[in-house]
Amino acid sequence: MTDFSQKHLLGIDQLSTSDIETILDLAGDYAARLEDTSFKTDTLNGKRVLSLFFEDSTRTRTSFEMAAKNGGADWVNIDIEHSAVKKGETLLDTVTTLQAITRPAAIIMRHSEYGAPSLIAGHVDCPVINAGDGTREHPTQALLDALTILQHKETLRDLNIAICGDVAHSRVANSNMILLTKMGANVRIIAPENLMPEKFPVDGIAKFKTMEGGLKDCDIIMMLRLQKERMAEGTITSENAYFSEFGLTAEKLALAKPGALVMHPGPVNRNVEIADDITDNPARSLILKQVANGVPTRMAVLDLLLGNK
Repeated sequence: MTDFSQKHLLGIDQLSTSDIETILDLAGDYAARLEDTSFKTDTLNGKRVLSLFFEDSTRTRTSFEMAAKNGGADWVNIDIEHSAVKKGETLLDTVTTLQAITRPAAIIMRHSEYGAPSLIAGHVDCPVINAGDGTREHPTQALLDALTILQHKETLRDLNIAICGDVAHSRVANSNMILLTKMGANVRIIAPENLMPEKFPVDGIAKFKTMEGGLKDCDIIMMLRLQKERMAEGTITSENAYFSEFGLTAEKLALAKPGALVMHPGPVNRNVEIADDITDNPARSLILKQVANGVPTRMAVLDLLLGNK
């Protein structure tokens, strides 16, 4: 645990390759041990973890809660819908007030505003973990995605990985581009013109505007959810038209390497981003494995930030 250099987890951009390897090694160990469903640790006994989800996310919040409780921590979930934020209190005042009341060992925060967890980290005296901020980053999602890949591939280095779909609105895509590039993968983006970002968070990303051009020789295909809640009206003409051009079907999957694996951060819009026969194919789809790996990955993050404190 002394190899981990961070006080907070605000983004992959702040992690060294050594930090990433440390998290993934511990997450992999926890993933193996969690095969026994009764497995728990005592590394977080006596610690309190405060959950502040200003955006809904059943997967991420439940995964963090399981991770905290598996380590023996007390989990405090605040009902944001009935918080003082709804009465006009500033975000900073709300969070610092809740910190004073609960005295948490860590704050896990999800917010629609770009950089909100970083703002809070500068005003509290405990680690802050970014569970997604605006379109900027979702670091634990990228870490669990990397763990999932490493359970099926020996290394991330030199893998050809395509990230496909609504890249412009995706914090998952940003965190994955940063992490995968740092770890030596060859990353390419496939998106329609109006869902392609103007710039990428790192250099060296290949850009494709058709699935046919971008899927060739891919080892891993990461499909993205259409972020309808962040889109301007008229961004896509119709879901059927989108699926026709950018939905992953068996025919398009055949353009990648034989045995190429498919990922998606969820929730999946079925037959919009991925055809059902791909989503439900256990030989090709890693989607449920990604969901399961959220728990050991977040256990590792909590351990490294809190377990030796």
